[in-house]
Amino acid sequence: TNTTQKGVDLYIIDLATKKATKTNKAFLNVVLGSGLTWLNDNTIIYRTVTKPASAAPAKPLMPKGPTIQQNLGKAAPSATYQDLIKSPFDEQLFEFFATSQLVKNTAGVETPIGKPAIYQRVNLSPDKNFMMIETIRKPFSYLVSAFGFPSTVAITDLTGKPVKVIAELPSSEGTPSGYDNTQNVPRGFDWRDDEPATIVWAKPLDSGLIKKNVPFHDAVYALSAPFTGAEKELFKTQTRYRGVQWGDANLALIMEGLRSKQTSKVSRYNPATGAVEELYSRNQTDAYGNPGSPVTVKNKYGRQVIKTVDNGTKLLMNNPVGSSEKGDLPFLAKFDLASKKNEIVWRSAEGTFEYVSDVINPDNLVLLTRKESQKLVPNYYIKNLVLRVADQPITNFANPYPSLDGITKEKISYKRADGVDLTGDLYLPKGYNKDKDGPLPTLIWAYPREFNSAADAAQIRGSKDKFTAISWGSPIYWVSRGYAILDNAEMPIVAKDGKKPNDTFIEQLKLNAEAAINKLSDLGVGDKKRMAVGGHSYGAFMTANLLAHTNLFAAGIARSGAYNRTLTPFGFQNEERTYWQVPQLYYEMSPFSYADKIKTPILLIHGDSDDNPGTFPINSERLFNAIKGAGGTTRFVFL
Repeated sequence: TNTTQKGVDLYIIDLATKKATKTNKAFLNVVLGSGLTWLNDNTIIYRTVTKPASAAPAKPLMPKGPTIQQNLGKAAPSATYQDLIKSPFDEQLFEFFATSQLVKNTAGVETPIGKPAIYQRVNLSPDKNFMMIETIRKPFSYLVSAFGFPSTVAITDLTGKPVKVIAELPSSEGTPSGYDNTQNVPRGFDWRDDEPATIVWAKPLDSGLIKKNVPFHDAVYALSAPFTGAEKELFKTQTRYRGVQWGDANLALIMEGLRSKQTSKVSRYNPATGAVEELYSRNQTDAYGNPGSPVTVKNKYGRQVIKTVDNGTKLLMNNPVGSSEKGDLPFLAKFDLASKKNEIVWRSAEGTFEYVSDVINPDNLVLLTRKESQKLVPNYYIKNLVLRVADQPITNFANPYPSLDGITKEKISYKRADGVDLTGDLYLPKGYNKDKDGPLPTLIWAYPREFNSAADAAQIRGSKDKFTAISWGSPIYWVSRGYAILDNAEMPIVAKDGKKPNDTFIEQLKLNAEAAINKLSDLGVGDKKRMAVGGHSYGAFMTANLLAHTNLFAAGIARSGAYNRTLTPFGFQNEERTYWQVPQLYYEMSPFSYADKIKTPILLIHGDSDDNPGTFPINSERLFNAIKGAGGTTRFVFL
């Protein structure tokens, strides 16, 4: 698509001629997503605007009346969202801009499909004879975003003619608090990839409350074309259903788990017999135990389905991270469906970081890989594991960062005072000699993560052998200005003595920071008196807390953070307890509560249009005002 001041246009690019041709007549409506769907090589389905933007409702000089919201005894806990509807005029604007016309474009000729509506999503059936359409209806919510508004899920034919209404869904305002709780309504509507036109969805068996003592928490149902019969139950899950990956008439994989307990389980499902058998389960934070994801291929409907190898007895599993005690070493493995063992058939060589970008031929193990090292610029290769011939280079990208040549990088390991193992990526300037140049001013950049297992927290993450690159928010740039940088410094918050991880959040932040500083000092590369700490989002939250509760640092950089947890009263990050359940925790974890203690200079950075739940710009505004009011040293940069 190409966006101009007038609207959004759709172009088709001919790779042979390298020519782009505009194909739409009416401007596209991408307010709720682009929604482009190829029906065939010559036909695209998309949404268009129904009126020009100049016809939008004009804001009245004086509102017709007050904005009124009310609640009549129903619980409506919700995450904190920004940029919500706030008035009847906002409702008018949303309806105007979100309403679109579904069209079918064949060789540049647009044909309307159905009537204008507020389309949330449009999914084509595998046989391309039906569409599953979800449309938003009134009343619009002032508490949740558009994707939580009341909606209707229906099946239509390709002309837009209704075939069957599958569900009338309420606003998501009524979702009970708690990360594994869900509304007591159908959810997760999708097409079954291995059948012509079968829709599947889940329903809770516990009224949406995960703590309810029931043998199964979710059931999954299906309904096939012509959608006139009764729904059929396919299987049930013992925890919360997360999805299903389809293979063929005899194989599918069921994913389920619990966010609150950081667990996940994958089971084999036989659609023909209904049999369900667990293949593996693990803690989501156990990076070493991740077997990878099944390799998929396109079936006759053009849908990605699970590919089996070795006469259907094994799955080909791709893990593009491959965490290990030696750092990240991506691998390709064969998972035996009978023995439930994962056998690695190829792994990135130590000293490099190479992962499988695509499996070109699963049966003959022909792969497309991306390979890099500290000195080797990332490039793509064709690798043949059967013939074992030399890798064939596909690209020849040059170093985009010649100014970073000569800097050094290593993965350093160290321990917290309580014995938890930690790691970080240490970058040092080109030509630096600690004996000659002495300890450097150092920036520690980090992001805290919660763990229920100390063993998982201690696992090594990342690779020392990746090519050094700079992203838009990377701290690595400063190594070219003479700083030592400890990037990805591990800041685990671990559950202890039967408590939740956050019950000792501040204490563990201190332990993590002290361990990193001591290690850098012991190495002789970091100056204890010139240590800075920084982070983005939850890392900014960490930074402000460290400056409020310690004197370990000379400065801090906090970008796009949340600093007052009472503004997220129904939970944050992996904390699912509400403010009213643990008010003292919310108070103590909020650096805003201790703004008068922040005397170390802190740079606050925030985007003025940040609409991420929880990190409203007002967080940085109020923290800046509080620190300033208490006489601290701070600068606030509003982008």
